[in-house]
Amino acid sequence: METKPDYNRISASQNFKQLMLKKKRFLFPMTLFFLVFYFLLPVLTSYSKVLNEPAIGPISWAWMFAFAQFIMTWALCMIYSRKSVQFDKAIEEIKQEAAGRKQA
Repeated sequence: METKPDYNRISASQNFKQLMLKKKRFLFPMTLFFLVFYFLLPVLTSYSKVLNEPAIGPISWAWMFAFAQFIMTWALCMIYSRKSVQFDKAIEEIKQEAAGRKQA
């Protein structure tokens, strides 16, 4: 019969605290950047004329900025996917530690 993990002990462990700190340091700036970049388009188009200027022929800077948002979303997804591998390794170590059979 498998026993349930002691979640209080896990959350108090140094490895868990380090993981949470690393995740916060990574996710907070990425989330802030995403939100600023995302909401900048409607704010700039509503309150300024800077994006109404032509960029390439009849295509305005507003369209270029909107297209850049797709690129930014894909880039952030790729960055997070690569970083999540490190988080997954740390999670596995925490799980092994909690199970009492730390991997060598």
